[in-house]
Amino acid sequence: MTNKRKSMKNDAEKVAEKMYDPADYQKDEQLSKGMAVTHEQVSDDYTEGTIDGAIDAVDDNGNLINHHGEKMTNDRRRGENGGKKE
Repeated sequence: MTNKRKSMKNDAEKVAEKMYDPADYQKDEQLSKGMAVTHEQVSDDYTEGTIDGAIDAVDDNGNLINHHGEKMTNDRRRGENGGKKE
């Protein structure tokens, strides 16, 4: 195996073994930065609970608002609003 292939294999093993660490946000290494960005994206998707990214923010009163600034409810039950925007 050439030195270049060995180096690539070692780099791949580093990536495969890497787990998210909160300190990744402060590190300057490319791998740590990538892990921090990926963690942020997954966290956003999980928090928003929607694949379309409908919930983008919280207004000054703590109400959920979409990316158009429209108020939304966090009530997922079927009923009056059925979890849809008000």
